[in-house]
Amino acid sequence: MIPDSVAKYLADNRDRHLESLKEYLRFPSVANVDGGDEDPCGLCAKWLADYLGQLGLHAEILPASNKPNVLATLHVSDSAPTLLVYGHYDVQPPDPLDLWKSDPFEPEIRDGYIYARGANDDKGQLFTHLAAIEAWQRCGGLPINIKVLVEGEEETGSPDLEPFITRHAEALSADAIVVSDSAFLADEVPSITYALRGLAYVEITVVGPIADVHSGEHGGALANPINALTTMAAGMRDSAGRITLPGFYDDVAELSDDERRQWANLPFDAGRYAASMGVDCLGGGENDFSALERLWSRPTLDCNGILGGYTGPGSKTIIPSTASVKISMRLVPHQRPERIVESMREYIVNNTPPGVTCQMEVHSGARPVLLGRDSPAALAAREALADAFGKSAAMIRCGASVPVIELFQRILGIDAVMMGFGLPGDRLHSPNERFALKQFSRGSIAAAAFIGNMGALD
Repeated sequence: MIPDSVAKYLADNRDRHLESLKEYLRFPSVANVDGGDEDPCGLCAKWLADYLGQLGLHAEILPASNKPNVLATLHVSDSAPTLLVYGHYDVQPPDPLDLWKSDPFEPEIRDGYIYARGANDDKGQLFTHLAAIEAWQRCGGLPINIKVLVEGEEETGSPDLEPFITRHAEALSADAIVVSDSAFLADEVPSITYALRGLAYVEITVVGPIADVHSGEHGGALANPINALTTMAAGMRDSAGRITLPGFYDDVAELSDDERRQWANLPFDAGRYAASMGVDCLGGGENDFSALERLWSRPTLDCNGILGGYTGPGSKTIIPSTASVKISMRLVPHQRPERIVESMREYIVNNTPPGVTCQMEVHSGARPVLLGRDSPAALAAREALADAFGKSAAMIRCGASVPVIELFQRILGIDAVMMGFGLPGDRLHSPNERFALKQFSRGSIAAAAFIGNMGALD
């Protein structure tokens, strides 16, 4: 529900909002860069706090482990519901620079898109909510209490976010949370994401002889760490694509028949998806499941990088001393990273060949998330998307991990609504990242309608 005055304000101020978004995008706020006294992340946080202050919110810059967070609040009424809007101002590094068609930190509009690092992830998407807040404020005032949390370390794994949310749990308390850091299933298919996969990320190192040795003098007697590692890695999946780690599937929540029917009606073409990835077929995952099931509701195990031996030009005949592999395992409800890590540890103990030893380092973990599809906030978001885009929202899952969603659920006891406005071709984390101008405009309307719908809840 969006008043005509609010919709008109957004339409009349669209160009000005785009100019403000360009200012926001010009900050090279890469979180893994130490910017010193003139840190772009710190400057970006200050710009955000000032901008939110101009909208009538009380804004603070709060320290985190590395880059600061911004928290802004406005209390309208004790009887009104409270909405927490989450986003992040930090961005991925722009490299490789030579593949950009324009400066990644000098936004450029071309062919109906705004191009810049962060245009979609997540500055552009977050700004739809700032525009919506402004429109309500200038047209009589917000009908709800509002809180805005903008993080500065999302792209580096949010190392301080769990203790930060715990420390500020009271200040962050809300009736609903909205996050716009996701995408439509396809163009003109407005979507709400209600589940995310979790993550367990490990590195396995196989150690053999005390140094690289001559493969002629010692080959056939010494175990080769690369041979051992690749055999172990290959054995982690069987010929049907099932993962062989002990107990790996014990806690997997099976997909409901209702969800399976809904997914079958989604506008998704597996062959077209394969072609868009430059392959002739989809050969990953478990054979007995559809492509969407494998992408959204089944766990995975993937080798992300392997290192060992000589990789320079020409030949060097050695048996290497060590070899290592990095492995990510995407988890689904109700799997837990710590149990999967122990499953991997058990597999290694049972499958390390003689003549080598094996070590495992755990790099990161995130729990999977399953959100309510029919909560009052989710229904308010579905109505808002229908108002803005003229179509009913598709309810979809996502194979990636967004740890903040699980933290909100576990620490604050609130399910977030993932109402993203990106499109599949927006090149997140890649050169020429972009955000469609129509998504920015309609997304602002949807964000404003969502505020109105939340204000109308009993």
